Amino acid sequence: MCVYVYNFNRFLMENKSNEATALRPEGDRVLNAALVEMDLNKFMQQIKSETTWQSSGHNSITIFKSDELRIVLIGLHENATLKPHSAQANISVQVLEGAIKFITDSESVSLSKGQMIALQSSITHSVEAQSESFILLTVASLKT
Repeated sequence: MCVYVYNFNRFLMENKSNEATALRPEGDRVLNAALVEMDLNKFMQQIKSETTWQSSGHNSITIFKSDELRIVLIGLHENATLKPHSAQANISVQVLEGAIKFITDSESVSLSKGQMIALQSSITHSVEAQSESFILLTVASLKT
């Protein structure tokens, strides 16, 4: 007789939603669950409808957040920049619309719709939008 032992704890997770804020009063957007559906077109429209988009060079929305992974949709106006910064995790950046320049201390890469990059942790980088752009940032936590 074979006995299988399953770790059911990995399947038992508390669904997590965002909390309402002054900028996003609707709240209740599921950020973490066993399965999270994400309508990127809907989120792009939401970003464009918010006052932050109208009053600054960019706007973003976190669409998934767990201990191991975070996914953020970022909208950038033409010529907008994300100043130099680094992440203490590996990241990927995928261009959904438009074109960007992704810049590190040692190189610069031009990316357009359908292209993406992956970057190791702790590397300083910046982003310049060559046209109105939407990018999908994925941040993977580092296991220690």
